[in-house]
Amino acid sequence: MDPEVTPSSGTPGNGPGSSGGTAPRTPRKSEETPAERPARLAVGVVGAGRVGTALGAALSRAGHRVVAAAAVSERSRARVEERLPGAATAPPQDVVAAADLVLLTVPDDALPELAGGLVPAGVPVTGKLVMHTSGRYGTAVLDPLTRAGALPLALHPVMTFTGRPDDVNRLTGISFGVTSPEPLRPVAEALVLEMGGEPVWITEEARPLYHAALAGGANHLVTLVVESMDLLSRAGVAEPGRMLGPLLGAALDNGLRLGIDGLTGPVARGDAGTVADHVAELATVSPESRRAYVALARLTADRALGAGLLKPEDAERLLEALAD
Repeated sequence: MDPEVTPSSGTPGNGPGSSGGTAPRTPRKSEETPAERPARLAVGVVGAGRVGTALGAALSRAGHRVVAAAAVSERSRARVEERLPGAATAPPQDVVAAADLVLLTVPDDALPELAGGLVPAGVPVTGKLVMHTSGRYGTAVLDPLTRAGALPLALHPVMTFTGRPDDVNRLTGISFGVTSPEPLRPVAEALVLEMGGEPVWITEEARPLYHAALAGGANHLVTLVVESMDLLSRAGVAEPGRMLGPLLGAALDNGLRLGIDGLTGPVARGDAGTVADHVAELATVSPESRRAYVALARLTADRALGAGLLKPEDAERLLEALAD
C-alpha cells in the first residue's frame, strides 16, 4: 500500500477528539465548520478526471475529507494537486482501502471491468459506500462489489465538465440522476444535496433511456450548432456564432418553456417549397448535413402533426419534399 494512504479505522464519521483525553469544547451550531459536522467521510477517487476531481472538491467543501485518488497521467495528477490538496496519489486498490466513500469516476466502458476486478484482487469493500457517476448504468454494474458487502450508489451529474476551475461551481443547482437500493436512497440524496445538486430518482431499468435522452439533447446540440456555424461561414457570414447566439438562445428557451408549442420555422408552417430548396442546396454543399436535416425535419413534422400544429395535407407535402 502507498505509505501515504492508510485505511480508515473505526466507523465512518468518527470525528476529531474521539481518541480520548480531554474533550474539546463543543461548538455552538452557528460556529460549526463543515469538517466538524457529524458523519464526515473519508473519500477516495478512482479516476481523477474532470468529473471525479470536481465531485471530490465539492464533497471536500461539504466537510468530507478526500484522502486519496488514483491518477495515471500527468494531467490527472495535476488535477489532484490543484483540486484535491492533501489527497495522496495511490493505486486504485489502495484508494478503495483508505476510503469510506469511493468514487468510481472512470469512463463507462471501463466501469464493469473495474467493479469486477477489485474483490478478486483482495480489496476490502465491506461496509463502504461505492458510487459511480455513469449515466448509462444503474447499480447493477456494481453487483460484484455489492455481493462482497459494498453499499452501491449511482449518482450521475447532469452537466458537462470542461476541466476548467468553474466545474465545481457548475454543480450548484444541477440535477443528479440517482439510482440506489431503496434503503440507501436517503444517503444518495443527502450526498447530492451536499454537493449542491438536486436528486432526481431514476429506476434501474430506465437508466439507458434516461442517458440516451441526455446525450441526444446535449451532445447532438453541440454538433448541430457547429454544423450551422460552418454552413454560415460558407455562406459568407464573418461571425456565425454572434449571429446564431440570440436565435438559438430563444429557441432553447421556447423549447424548454413551451415544448412543441415553441416550434417555429418552415416545417412548422408547412412551407414545403422552402424545405425542398434547403434539401437541394445541402445536397450540393454538404451531403452529411442534408442527411441530418432530412432526418430531423421528418421528426419535426411528425411532432408538429401530432400536436395539431401542422395540417395533414401540409405534412404530406413536407414528407414528399423530404423523400430520399
